[in-house]
Amino acid sequence: MPGEKPVIGLTWEPKLPSFSNSRNPSSSSSDKIDGIGALINPTVELVDGLYVPPNDPRKLNKLLRKQVKDTAGKSWFDMPAPVITPELRNDLKLLKLRNVIDPKRHYVKGDSKSKQLPKYFQVGTVVESSLEFFSGRLSKKERKATIADELLADVKLDEYRKRKVREIEEHNRPGGNEKWKIKGKHTLKRRKQQRHF
Repeated sequence: MPGEKPVIGLTWEPKLPSFSNSRNPSSSSSDKIDGIGALINPTVELVDGLYVPPNDPRKLNKLLRKQVKDTAGKSWFDMPAPVITPELRNDLKLLKLRNVIDPKRHYVKGDSKSKQLPKYFQVGTVVESSLEFFSGRLSKKERKATIADELLADVKLDEYRKRKVREIEEHNRPGGNEKWKIKGKHTLKRRKQQRHF
């Protein structure tokens, strides 16, 4: 005991695998690290809480491919694929249905029938010039966070939508006088009342 030093505090040394170029499976499975007896399992990525990259170049290339950012390519200036939030999803759906929103505007027929949303896109803000201060500018009250909010707040579009719904309902309404058709839960009561008079 007099020859041993007292241990003060904690010490930690990482157990790193020994990398060898030999492809002998029997020797690699029997390697022991630092004489402690821990075997390296090639399927486990962590050794003592540290990440050890795989020795196999195929697995390493696959791992590197996963880490590359998802972009549209060099011809699109490496435009990244954005995270699609519910607000963005609603805005993209509205853009696909844009030819229904305004009756006086006609757009080039695009991919409005496909249900897939675009993978690569960017959302920007329109900055008006100072010349259009009174004519083409939205006031602060009219500006909203999303396209859906702007369309819901638009009075002209609301009137147009209500008029169209009314026209469709009139077209689909069955013929005949509605007063003569007794429908609903109280039909027996109405019949009894008609008999008594």
